[in-house]
Amino acid sequence: MAADPRARYFRRLRRLRRSARRWSVLAAGLGGAAAVLTPYAGLGLPDAGWAAAAGGSIALAAWRWVDYRALAAQPAPPPPDPALAGDQARAKLIAAVERLPVGRTALDEVRRQQARFALRGSAAAGPWSRLDRASMTLSGLAGRLSGPGEPAVLEAAVAERSLRDLAHRVASVEKALRFAPPDTRPALEEARATLVEQLEGGVVAYERLVAAAASYVAEDGRSATEHPAVARLTEASDMLRGVAEGLAELREFTEPVRLRDPMRAPGSQTA
Repeated sequence: MAADPRARYFRRLRRLRRSARRWSVLAAGLGGAAAVLTPYAGLGLPDAGWAAAAGGSIALAAWRWVDYRALAAQPAPPPPDPALAGDQARAKLIAAVERLPVGRTALDEVRRQQARFALRGSAAAGPWSRLDRASMTLSGLAGRLSGPGEPAVLEAAVAERSLRDLAHRVASVEKALRFAPPDTRPALEEARATLVEQLEGGVVAYERLVAAAASYVAEDGRSATEHPAVARLTEASDMLRGVAEGLAELREFTEPVRLRDPMRAPGSQTA
């Protein structure tokens, strides 16, 4: 986001003034040193260096003062509108929150609650809440709607935006009914009833779409036999059971051999 032009103007003006002062002090110091150290008999090589440094510093100081006065002669930009500055600060805060891992989810929830509060008391409040619940359910199913189910997700997003706009239209007409003249009320009432009916029908259709999406996800993950994960677990269990039985048989076969001492002569008795 661009910086404030007025603040940028005064910041540049301060930089030029500080630079002009620094070069003026340096030019005065080098000029005084050159005047004191230059011998009366003539200039040597070191003296020429002092003189060149003093002359360059004086020229740079003069240029900086010229730039400073030229900029100071220009009118300063007007101060920013407080409302615009507040909007910019709010936009920066929102952008910073959205970069957090859960920031976008939190902002979406805040916007949803604000919209629900704005529709409080309206005939569109009920359909709006149902649409919220259905859209959240579809968001959880969207990741599993692959193949033929992908176009349905796009159609649902377009339909959701249209239904939310229709809900705001219903609320706007209801606000206009509060101060409308008596002769215009019948037409507004009829328009409001038509919009509410359209909103109700649209929400019902959206809920049916969500139910169809859930059925698609359920049927896509269900097979005629057992689930592949169950089959793999059964195979792993059978393999481990077979290994365990083989180890048990091997232990029973080798146990008498370990009990007999091969170094003891036949018929000897234990002391």
